[in-house]
Amino acid sequence: MSAAAPKSGPGPREFVALMALLISLVALSIDAMLPALPQIGTDLGVAERNHYQLVISVLFLGMAIGQLLYGPVSDSTGRKPAIYAGLAVFLLGCVLSVFATSFAVMLAGRFLQGLGAAGPRIVVVALVRDQHAGRAMARIMSFVMAVFILVPALAPALGQAILALAHWRAIFASFLALAVIAFAWFALRQPETLPRERRRPLRLGSIAAAVVETCRNRRAFGYTLAVGLIFGAFVGYLTSAQQVFQDHYGVGELFPAYFAVLALSIGGASLVNGRLVMRFGMRTLSRLALWGASGLAAVFLAVTVAAAGHPPFWAFMTFFVAAFFCIGILFGNFNALAMEPMGHIAGVAAAVIGSLATVISLALGTVIGQAYDGTVLPLVLGFAAVGPAALAVQWWTERGP
Repeated sequence: MSAAAPKSGPGPREFVALMALLISLVALSIDAMLPALPQIGTDLGVAERNHYQLVISVLFLGMAIGQLLYGPVSDSTGRKPAIYAGLAVFLLGCVLSVFATSFAVMLAGRFLQGLGAAGPRIVVVALVRDQHAGRAMARIMSFVMAVFILVPALAPALGQAILALAHWRAIFASFLALAVIAFAWFALRQPETLPRERRRPLRLGSIAAAVVETCRNRRAFGYTLAVGLIFGAFVGYLTSAQQVFQDHYGVGELFPAYFAVLALSIGGASLVNGRLVMRFGMRTLSRLALWGASGLAAVFLAVTVAAAGHPPFWAFMTFFVAAFFCIGILFGNFNALAMEPMGHIAGVAAAVIGSLATVISLALGTVIGQAYDGTVLPLVLGFAAVGPAALAVQWWTERGP
């Protein structure tokens, strides 16, 4: 692997690890909470179990709004100040959640965590785009995702271990500690990648023009829609995972282990994609992965319907391991394809692409998650629906100039 990081900055491996840590705050904030959702809901007086999912959904709402802010700011002030600001807001949200005495305060803290985590999440993409383009960017992002995926694989186990030793509030304290480490590492080791002569004034008119340009670019807009559709099904899985695994299948304390298996499937796919994308290209790999995910979902939907929404656990795991492998191929490639024509406005483009994709995925994921009815049928139906929709979007995108 080669990286074009500045000479005074981290080497290729350290750069990948640092970028993965910065964006891992999102995954950690989501996945480490999953085992604690019933306790949080009980302690804060939440009566409806499906409302526990709001602890996850509200974080995505904060991310959707935050991504629109940090991209333009990073284009004007540089990448590092924008990431510093995001980490500071994230820390504030963690403090609020630690001391939350009502569900409303908890949701406010989670919103701030999402708003803050959006900073490193979106600016890292622009930072990588400052130094890499096309297949090289897809390769770097695939390696970043492969390292990053270790966090969601281990986060539920971390959350469950903390619950075994302390109160659920200690989970948020662990978020604080990790964010401080990320802040220090980034400040000390990563140079600024956007020189002053390439920065754009922070003016509403120029930002609006960049937003319009991003949305009018067929490839940027089309692949953003595709990302939102695929990630929407994944958000539906994340918000309902605790109920599916522990309430429906009754796996108990083995929940983190099964969750990790599926997360590692995505990580393995990202690693494979990083090794194959330079040879076969982003579009070819994406097309094959999307057809594979769509076909698998159609077959498993038939199995689920035949089983009245209660397929055997081994079949459930087999399907999702294979489907998540396909999704792992899609994540890095679709984002890189959306960013490919936007290098001259990478910060705003990354913000618009990330925010729009998050809004779409949040809407779809919330519908899928809130439809949980004690069976896995709503979840499987969601995966079966987004595949053909994303294929249609990809076809439309590639047909145009």
